[in-house]
Amino acid sequence: MLKPATYNIADSNIAMLGSDLEKKVKAAAAEKEPAWENAGKAMGLQIWRIEKFKVKAWPKEDYGTFYSGDSYIILNTYKAPPPSEKTLYNVHFWLGAHSTQDEVGTAAYKTVELDDKLGGLPVQYREVQGHESDEFLKLFPNGIKIQAGGIETGFRHVKPEEYKPRLLHIKGTKKGVTAIEVPLTGASINSGDAFILDNGMKIYQWNGKSAGLFEKNKAATLSRALDDERAGKPQVIVCEEGQDSDFPWSLLGGKPATIAAATPDDVPTGTNKLFKVSDASGKLEMTKVAEGNGIKKTHLDNNDCFILDAVNTVYVWVGTGASAQEKKHALGFAQSYLTKEKRPEWLPIARIFSGGENETFNTYLH
Repeated sequence: MLKPATYNIADSNIAMLGSDLEKKVKAAAAEKEPAWENAGKAMGLQIWRIEKFKVKAWPKEDYGTFYSGDSYIILNTYKAPPPSEKTLYNVHFWLGAHSTQDEVGTAAYKTVELDDKLGGLPVQYREVQGHESDEFLKLFPNGIKIQAGGIETGFRHVKPEEYKPRLLHIKGTKKGVTAIEVPLTGASINSGDAFILDNGMKIYQWNGKSAGLFEKNKAATLSRALDDERAGKPQVIVCEEGQDSDFPWSLLGGKPATIAAATPDDVPTGTNKLFKVSDASGKLEMTKVAEGNGIKKTHLDNNDCFILDAVNTVYVWVGTGASAQEKKHALGFAQSYLTKEKRPEWLPIARIFSGGENETFNTYLH
């Protein structure tokens, strides 16, 4: 199971919008951020890592690989479907489970800065390690790989023969598969997933008896990628649970007497719900508007902000005529809603301006 985040998830979404003056100040600051110079100028992905309050470009060859001790900003620039074909943006800030509160805060603030640089057009997502949104996972067709460590560990590439053994847990479904580095112990193994034991010159793929097809395929793809990365020198060995005499259990402290059962996926359940955040009564309050198939596009009023709980993701929709208070506090209402309703606090939270809706958001409106 994924360890709890070392930061307070509730404090990780500081993307609050205030007055027009505040927005202009942020836009001016964004113009001075060198990392944003070419942001959004070409179609496709751009990724940056937060390094000691600085925004640094992430190497393209490492796209899809993240470190649990770091925070990242991911921008996807794409064209809207015909006949519109206008340029659209999704910007995600991804928070590693062991990222520091400073890194988390910087990633959130810099995401707002990038949003302002792009004229407030991006749909902005907060992503928590292990609970990424479908929109995020779609960006990486080959899945994502999450390794231990980060900028604070001084990570450097090393030669294969100098590798220290590491264990990768491969888990997911058709929507997306992740490879997460886990403690090098037999207790990390379970029957429901696939695992890779990377020992440098020998790469072992261990498939649990209940591992899914997508997990096995991802493990095989990753094993080949590691082999290719090391010029084909390592030996790749595939082991099936129950037929794993070649698996080096000694590297994991010995084979467990019993292999753990499959770990259940964290799958949120519930019904879509739409809420309005408005101060029209003189008091800023959040009221339920509709739920399920009763949620319609006509419910969205540009004079207010709305919160859509879409079960797997919570969207904050900002109307063009919403008041400064509504804009500033809508995200806070969304986070408070998760806590009050005992919804998972790690759920992705996305903020959308009126007119910048993407296809995913629109599918929830009837």
